[in-house]
Amino acid sequence: MIIESSELPDFLTNTYLVGEPGGEAFFVDAGGPVAPLIEAAERHGMTPTHVLLTHHHYDHVCDLEALLQAYPGIAVLIHPAERAEVPAATGDLIPGDPLSVGPIEITVLHTPGHTAGMCSLLVEDHLFTGDTLFKGSVGGVRAPGSTSYADLHSSIMETLMTLPPETIVNPGHSAATTIGEEWEENGFIRIWRGLDEEGSEQCLAMGEPATLILLGDDYDGGHKAWVRWPDGRDDLVPGSQIADVA
Repeated sequence: MIIESSELPDFLTNTYLVGEPGGEAFFVDAGGPVAPLIEAAERHGMTPTHVLLTHHHYDHVCDLEALLQAYPGIAVLIHPAERAEVPAATGDLIPGDPLSVGPIEITVLHTPGHTAGMCSLLVEDHLFTGDTLFKGSVGGVRAPGSTSYADLHSSIMETLMTLPPETIVNPGHSAATTIGEEWEENGFIRIWRGLDEEGSEQCLAMGEPATLILLGDDYDGGHKAWVRWPDGRDDLVPGSQIADVA
């Protein structure tokens, strides 16, 4: 199995081409630029038949039209909760239903949080996590269509972290990692596991009083903040939205 990737510079979004030389192939997301992946498919003698979308956000679908033009009739699948957001979608990604492209079997995992219909895709020992899990960080729950911190926590700890540690994580943004590396080194997961203590510093988060549990890393070199509101709710906000209490 061959995996090629292309990164959209402005957003650090990854689009992937997965397939067997001389056989059928599929794309994971379509943030682009897809031209290098179309060239790679030709180089490997692949015939792309599917585009599998982890979720509907612009930076993951903005080059979809180029794939539709290159491969008329290609199937475009997304979780049914988000199909209305992508008019070009032709079918549904149904967690638990068998899905194969040529000889490659794909397990669709529903991992809501960042969006309601977020899906991760397990292909042999490779996991495509969309915007749920990154190297050293986790997805946010403030983007359009997001659900909750609780959903994201459950998706990571009860679904993704149950996979073998050697599973290679191919995230929707930035560098690859493994389940084992994130289990041991990801700051959010370490606190969730009880290995590190929660922070207790008082702060302003998006202008509102909160407790700063963790000012963690984010995939773009910035920070993502795990905060707790006065009513006890946990939340994830951009690190740039954290300020000291005056």
